Amino acid sequence: MPSQVLRSHNSQSLDQALRAAQKACEQDGSKFTELREQVLRIIWQAGKPIGAYEIIAELEQLSGRTKIGPPTVYRTLEFLQRLELIHRVHSLNAFLARNQTRAGSMPALFICRKCKQANEVVNSVFQQAVNLSANEMKFQVDEQMLEVLGLCQHCRRSDEAIKTSQTSFRNS
Repeated sequence: MPSQVLRSHNSQSLDQALRAAQKACEQDGSKFTELREQVLRIIWQAGKPIGAYEIIAELEQLSGRTKIGPPTVYRTLEFLQRLELIHRVHSLNAFLARNQTRAGSMPALFICRKCKQANEVVNSVFQQAVNLSANEMKFQVDEQMLEVLGLCQHCRRSDEAIKTSQTSFRNS
């Protein structure tokens, strides 16, 4: 199966994401509070992984409050993760809006180490490999995330252009 690249901030609209969040909360029997909506909006609009303290700064700017406690935001982030509305990007200690991936498919995040842009990729082969390995080891998987770090096409081109210009400068 070919991979399906889902750019987290392009594949669906913010309105669709908010509707999906509202529906997930209803199914969970919880409320989609103003804070939960604001945090999801901030993450969605960032378009790339964003750290908790950046989210706090945005919330403070939006609300006009001078101090929003990190525990409040972390509880909200944990809630949004539990409902699979956001990813935690462990390698960057950040959060990313999640596309509505198909059940039974493990998303992988391809993260540029230079610009921090991240793309969510769904490929059933990833899931099959995890399932096979877990079955062989009699291992129960509770949570899974594949993060692949490297350079995106744009940053690779930029690095190559810099190297080319440096080589040209040295040779002149």
